[in-house]
Amino acid sequence: MGRKRIIIISGLVLIAAGAAYMLAAYIAGGPPFSGRSGKKAGSAEVNYPEKAQVNLYFADDQNVYLRSEERSVPRPPDPAEFGRVIIESLIKGPRGELVRTIPEEASLKAFYIAKDRAAYADFTGAIRDRHPGGSSSELMTIYSIVNSLVMNIPEITTVKILIDGQESMTLAGHIDLRFPFKVNTALVR
Repeated sequence: MGRKRIIIISGLVLIAAGAAYMLAAYIAGGPPFSGRSGKKAGSAEVNYPEKAQVNLYFADDQNVYLRSEERSVPRPPDPAEFGRVIIESLIKGPRGELVRTIPEEASLKAFYIAKDRAAYADFTGAIRDRHPGGSSSELMTIYSIVNSLVMNIPEITTVKILIDGQESMTLAGHIDLRFPFKVNTALVR
């Protein structure tokens, strides 16, 4: 067997093992995550009296760097609910001259924070299907999400992006989504 074939088979085995683990966790009563937020996007939202100043990261007009947009958002006491608020704010898009990084047709299906401080953001397929494509846009989308979460929520150190409850190889054909992402400040200006 060729080396490339072994790598592909190994990757498929890892994906299958991850999917089996998640399925088994759900069957056993839910995933082993602390801070679950599986509310459907657009459902009746609770108005939290506490507000937080956050920095949301959107693309610049050249789609080369991320720039922060400071915003006041509701601050739920649960970090997973706060993560949902941040992602839904990203989906709504920037208020100023910055450029949207997530297609407006996309929505967040679920958001979890594991005990190892890894966040799992599960989006609808529109994040992939309605994505404009290109490696730069893909990079902006991924790190818009990752940086906005990690830099605003101390309980999160990495972010794993899922699509329709499944691990996806890429978002738009360029960047491997199979592993969690750490913050990338080199993209921020």
